[in-house]
Amino acid sequence: MKIPPALADLPQPLYFFDGQCVLCSRFVAFCLKRDPDGRLKFASAQSSLGRQVLATLDLPGDTLDRTILLLEDGRVYTRSTAALRALRHLTGPARGLYPLILVPKILRDPIYDVVARNRIRWFGRLDSCLAPSPQTRDRFIDL
Repeated sequence: MKIPPALADLPQPLYFFDGQCVLCSRFVAFCLKRDPDGRLKFASAQSSLGRQVLATLDLPGDTLDRTILLLEDGRVYTRSTAALRALRHLTGPARGLYPLILVPKILRDPIYDVVARNRIRWFGRLDSCLAPSPQTRDRFIDL
C-alpha cells in the first residue's frame, strides 16, 4: 500500500517493531551492527509514532503485535516482505538473504506468521522497550 500523505515526511526506510519482544529487539540490534551507513531508522510499536502510524493507516491497534511494518520508497510493507526488505540495507552475509523476496508471499508469510505467533513463548518479552545506546540513539524515531 502507498504511504498516505500524512506520513510522507517520515524518514525512510523506517522499521516499526515490538520494542518489548526479545526476538524483535535482537533483530533491530542485528540490523544496527550491519548498517554502518545508518540508512535504516527504527520506531517501536509502543511509541506515540507507532500508534499514530497505525491510526493513519487505519490498522487495528494490535497490528504490531502480529507483524512489523517497513515504510520505504513511499510504500508500506508488512510481514516477511518488511523483514526481507530491511535486510537489503545491511552489509555482510545477511544481505544475501534478500533474494528470498523472490519466493511468493503465499509461501513466505505463513512461515513468518508461525514465528510471529510464537515469538514471545520461544524468545520471551522484555519488561521495557529496547533502549538504544548513545551511539545509535539518532537511528530511533520517537522512543
